Amino acid sequence: MKKEDKALVIEHIGETLKEYAHFYLVDVTGMNAAATSQLRRKCFGADIKMMVVKNTLLHKAFEAAEIDYSPLYDVLKGTTAVFFCNTANVPAKLIKEVGKEGVPTLKAAYAEEGFYVGADQLETLCAIKSKNELIAEVVSLLQSPAKNVVSALQSAGQTIHGVLKTLGERPE
Repeated sequence: MKKEDKALVIEHIGETLKEYAHFYLVDVTGMNAAATSQLRRKCFGADIKMMVVKNTLLHKAFEAAEIDYSPLYDVLKGTTAVFFCNTANVPAKLIKEVGKEGVPTLKAAYAEEGFYVGADQLETLCAIKSKNELIAEVVSLLQSPAKNVVSALQSAGQTIHGVLKTLGERPE
């Protein structure tokens, strides 16, 4: 590969790092063409951008980035695929689903502005809630007390109305 081509690839990787909020470094060693193609289809369906890169070029893109990605340098060995996404837990769930045969395996991840290094972090990454999941949870928690108050007021209104009606119909 020519030096100019390498510079373009490094620039493309850097732009992609800026475009997506989260990324996973995945070891795809041992995957044949059919398995890789199937993995790419699943990534596309889950709104994940999959990119197989040379470790040296990815390392240079990390060095050129504004964020310090130095905790990830040690895992840049072997065949590396990068899963880019905007929802932190989606790639982890995909890796868990597809990786039942042992391939692909998680090397490291940058999710929710934190570094997760090692395959043992997969369960932690699966448990991360997305922004939409957190918003839905907060809204449901906020609605619960309000629903109780509204329900109590409605039942109290019926009770008061019944008492007043009974008192109004009662002869003096």
